[in-house]
Amino acid sequence: MTEETKTIREMCEAFEVTPRTLRFYEAKELLFPIREGQKRLFTKRDGARLKLILRGKRFGFSLEQIRQLLDMYQPGPKQLNQMSKTYEIALERLSDMERQRDELNEAIGELKEQIAWGEKTIAELQNNLDDGET
Repeated sequence: MTEETKTIREMCEAFEVTPRTLRFYEAKELLFPIREGQKRLFTKRDGARLKLILRGKRFGFSLEQIRQLLDMYQPGPKQLNQMSKTYEIALERLSDMERQRDELNEAIGELKEQIAWGEKTIAELQNNLDDGET
């Protein structure tokens, strides 16, 4: 093993993922480790790809969107297509996340109202019980 490659254990430690996660991304053809028998060696390129995969997943990009963006990569000024597509998907995802946040905030407000109503009703029922027992 050279300094330029990492074992599956080293990748797991570096990126805080499980071996199963790495094998899953390999099966989905998002990572392409060097195979030496049963041993997998991951290159710096695999590390960079994994970093982008994890970031994309955190932002809610689908694996297919991530795959398309990774496949578009070309070094230098030819990155424009990849960057433009990433920007477009990110804007769509941000809009979706903001809509979900707004819906969640509305649901939280309604639930708080119901909880307040429940507290009031429980207190009234408890007072009625207390008044009836004396």
